Amino acid sequence: MLASILPKKRKSRGRSKGSKGSTNQVQCSKCGTLVPSDKAKKVTSRINLVEPMLARELRAAGAYIASPKTIKTYCVSCAVHYGYVKVRAKNDRRHH
Repeated sequence: MLASILPKKRKSRGRSKGSKGSTNQVQCSKCGTLVPSDKAKKVTSRINLVEPMLARELRAAGAYIASPKTIKTYCVSCAVHYGYVKVRAKNDRRHH
């Protein structure tokens, strides 16, 4: 019996693990779904701890204001739904 060959949508199959067996799972920041860490979409953003008006005054006085980075991870469906990732055309997906 012949196995049916399904079309391959992406060269990487949507993951970045290469030939590793499996990777740790992380929780999606929006819906809480467990997603493999190499498949999850990571979005880095900065948090402003000080309100903008006060920050401007402090900077004028010569103060350094730290703004820590946060990395949020999203499952593919949330990343597409909230616009962090765009749906790409067939040619752009495959990387022949």
